[in-house]
Amino acid sequence: MKNKVCIITGASSGIGKALAYEYASRGHRISISARRTKMLQEVADDIQSKFAVEVLTVTADVSKEKDCKNIIDQTLAQFGQIDILINNAGISQRALLKDLPINSLREVMGINYWGTVYCTKFALEHLLKTKGSVVAVSSISGFSPLPARTAYCSSKYAVHGFLESLRVENMETGLHVMIAAPEYTSTEIRKHAIVAGGEKQGESPRDEGKMLTPEFVAYRIAKGVSKRRRTLVIGKMGTFTVLFTRLFPKVSDRLIYNYIKKEANSPF
Repeated sequence: MKNKVCIITGASSGIGKALAYEYASRGHRISISARRTKMLQEVADDIQSKFAVEVLTVTADVSKEKDCKNIIDQTLAQFGQIDILINNAGISQRALLKDLPINSLREVMGINYWGTVYCTKFALEHLLKTKGSVVAVSSISGFSPLPARTAYCSSKYAVHGFLESLRVENMETGLHVMIAAPEYTSTEIRKHAIVAGGEKQGESPRDEGKMLTPEFVAYRIAKGVSKRRRTLVIGKMGTFTVLFTRLFPKVSDRLIYNYIKKEANSPF
């Protein structure tokens, strides 16, 4: 697996940053992208001081088609190949649909769904050459409905449909497609979540200390890619939630509603 080329979007913090360190520790050459140039460069500098690997940084907003193409083009110019594409960049949302501006719905879908589509489309012909892997860092919310997360859930459901269809298209090409769905993970995603009126949430209302760590999630994702897993649900609570929703959807709806209703600063 050493010396392969891995692209990671949304790598300036959280799971994306942890993935950059994980793959660097495995000897991969990595191409990392995010909107925050300074933070991205700090990650790259630290990785290069710790691991003998090449790191390319590309400032990009994955909701923009041209930025996604630029990620792929710069990676190819630097390394000449692509072995793994991890679509990690994402944004969350926490508001009732009636309180959410249309532009906010578009923003969530643009980053979470279209970012995955654009990057995958532009990287696909190169991944086919290496029989590589395309991965989406999704969420339990891509399997189970979550109230006050209509934009977020719909973007994740859309990503699942896109990648699962892509998998079937490529049954005989050698392309590996994996959906990774961690349960609540301690990252900045809730801090930047869109709330009522299109504002940013700020401080997380949840106890981040009880969540999965980005490093654990990154390790599980990298392990899943190496084993060419199809779907990876990460976390005991997440695994239980997905199974329970499938078996008892009506009961699950009520339990999830009551759970969200009781959380701090609930929109209900």
